[in-house]
Amino acid sequence: MKELHVKVQRCDPKKDKVPRVESYTVSVNDGARVLHVLHAIHDTIDATLGYRYCCGSGQCGSCAVRVNGEPVLACMEEAQDGITIAPLNLPVRQDLVVDLLPKIEQIASLKPGADCKLPTKEEIDAIKPLRDCIECLACVSVCPAMDVTKFLGPTAMRQEMRLALDPRDTGDRVPDAIRDGLFNCTSCQACYKVCPKKIKIPGKAIEKLRALANQRGFTLPRHREVEALIKETGRSVVRSAPSFMEQVGTTIEPIGPARATVGFFVGCMYNLRQQQSALDAIEVLRRNGIRVIIPRDQICCGSPLIRTGQLDYVDTLRKRNIDAFRTRGIDTVMTMCAGCGSTLKHDYVTPFEVLDINQILTKYGIEPPVRLPVKATYHDPCHLMRGQDIKDEPRQLIRQVVDLVEMPSICCGSGGGVKSGMPEEAAALGEKRREEIRKTGADIVITSCPFCEFHIASHSDKPVKNIMTVLLEGYREKDRLAEKKNE
Repeated sequence: MKELHVKVQRCDPKKDKVPRVESYTVSVNDGARVLHVLHAIHDTIDATLGYRYCCGSGQCGSCAVRVNGEPVLACMEEAQDGITIAPLNLPVRQDLVVDLLPKIEQIASLKPGADCKLPTKEEIDAIKPLRDCIECLACVSVCPAMDVTKFLGPTAMRQEMRLALDPRDTGDRVPDAIRDGLFNCTSCQACYKVCPKKIKIPGKAIEKLRALANQRGFTLPRHREVEALIKETGRSVVRSAPSFMEQVGTTIEPIGPARATVGFFVGCMYNLRQQQSALDAIEVLRRNGIRVIIPRDQICCGSPLIRTGQLDYVDTLRKRNIDAFRTRGIDTVMTMCAGCGSTLKHDYVTPFEVLDINQILTKYGIEPPVRLPVKATYHDPCHLMRGQDIKDEPRQLIRQVVDLVEMPSICCGSGGGVKSGMPEEAAALGEKRREEIRKTGADIVITSCPFCEFHIASHSDKPVKNIMTVLLEGYREKDRLAEKKNE
């Protein structure tokens, strides 16, 4: 047996204006789950505690709660000392019991026809990745789009795609999905990361539904414009100033001996819109012994097309980009854009390793910069933290140069084609970021994605800087102090 100290958020909406947090100490067996802690509180301390459970084996979804802010199944999550247990971000009926019914009632049902046929093995295999949903609504609880739009959410989209693949269903699922907010998803991956069944809703459902919508001419006009631009120029953004690649050579030697050589997949935003961030990164890499090769024939990775369901030209982009690095014998390709990195890692099959710049610098270690008298907060790019599981490396670099104040890791609204196709939604999510930034009291915002960098800058009165820019500022201050000392 072991003793655990836990906190539980309690609320009876009929009597309480705001939730309260109660502290409990319980004795449970080693390996006890959160559900066992709730049982212990209910059975030995307070029988009025409201919580929901049924199977106790991770199959019914009834016991979904938040533990330290993250949705989990109480019956599957091991209980730890000091945890805080709270309800999902849904209307509360009592304590940890939330009202699931309104959302579940919106989930589409199969509409069988008189002459429906059974699915083939191929159709069953296509349905399999989508059919394991237990309707716990953990994904709905974390969906940022649902907070600012009428989007029905990831569970509803998953079901629309599951039915679209089923030959027994007679419904027209594509227009239904569009009606229910198909193009409101920011591809932030929050739903997938909290799903107890690990259903890849953005990739397996929403992007596939968008591809079906594209085949029927339903793609949003602004998304079609982006596709046309990529086909015409090889880039997803319009040229408005000299590009990054025009300002640097094809091979950039480090200062001192080379510790490593990487190929740099630049991406559209760093090449044509956020050039200074990329130039700053090159200086940081040079200072830390990294030789950088930049093939001139690389083009858009295809992420804007994949996320919006426009797949016709994607294979061409893949081939050209892989050849650009393969023919130069490059075995490590570095990305700086979170979206490009996630795309190369998950939507390509490459003959080379793909690493984010934060991974590269953490792997080889960096020269210590001077610490700056700055308090900063860090925005986790969705395609970096959730798309590539890169969370610690950026923080390791940031903490070497400034004081870091954390804020919730929430989508800023710039991904999934939302900023171009649904600008009002993107702006609403940007304003939510503004509020979280304000709460931190930070002097600056740091991020590691050009889309986040560009979008947050228009929704914050604080400077928004790339990690590489902040590191470079630390190096320049170090050099300034050294020169002053030698005067």
